[in-house]
Amino acid sequence: MQSFLKGFILLPILWAACSCSVMHRQPTPSDHAGPAVYPGYVPRGTVEERIYPSSVPGASHRRMIVYLPEGYQDNMRRYPVVYLLHGARGYETSWIKKGLMLQLTDSLFAGGYAVPSIVVMPNMNQYDNDADYGDSRYKNALESFFEVNGVAETGFRHDVVDYVDAHFRTIPDKAHRAVAGLSIGGLQSAYLSANNPDTFGYVGLFSPVFRANSLPNPFRDFYRKFRKKLQVQFDEPPTRYLLMAGKKDIVRLPASMYHKFLGRKGYGHDFTLSPGGHSWSNWRNYYVEMMTKLFIEE
Repeated sequence: MQSFLKGFILLPILWAACSCSVMHRQPTPSDHAGPAVYPGYVPRGTVEERIYPSSVPGASHRRMIVYLPEGYQDNMRRYPVVYLLHGARGYETSWIKKGLMLQLTDSLFAGGYAVPSIVVMPNMNQYDNDADYGDSRYKNALESFFEVNGVAETGFRHDVVDYVDAHFRTIPDKAHRAVAGLSIGGLQSAYLSANNPDTFGYVGLFSPVFRANSLPNPFRDFYRKFRKKLQVQFDEPPTRYLLMAGKKDIVRLPASMYHKFLGRKGYGHDFTLSPGGHSWSNWRNYYVEMMTKLFIEE
């Protein structure tokens, strides 16, 4: 994807300045991951916090938040899975705290607007070690953005997907898995699906940042040869490949360029250009739109 953006050298700086307001600041209580469920809303589904081992360098263990749809505990059904990723300066509870994911998902499932699914929210930041991890510590904009280096992404298939399949009643195949994320999480989702073409049948890119930034490291190949990986992915294409951005979004132009590239290649996808910008108000809407389109073709 980087090859589409040779003219966007300043994108990381502009993105950080515009979406994060400041480059460095002291964290506030709202910057920490904290508990998955806060007083004031009791979800219809069940929310579990799981600590899972990491197979790649950095923190030895990370935390994921797992939403189980209402009724999961009362039956023996197996469910499809949505892997939902945060952006820069985010963590595993960002979609709950800022994205209102619990309220939105409860409403979608209760109203019959979406297929009941397990939703998994892992921590996708890179940490040097357990002390650096510090229970999902906050990262400032520059630190978070310039550590998109392929380490956590390389471990994702084994550490996150295999763990979820082993510990929950999933339907463990491509047709019943989705991966989606906002901003940097959208970048990670695009590459996770391209690097693992047999794993995800649905892909959601919400205002994806189109550039990985890191110093050379042994895991950097994760972000190389994207076009070749994309070709393999679309040889047996995802059921739905969703690309979404706002008209005032800082990634609007590269998103439009990527949309045109996919069209030229004949890679089936949906492109949504909505009002607004690089913001939670859009990402909540994109999440709702995506959820109504998952797992309904079978």
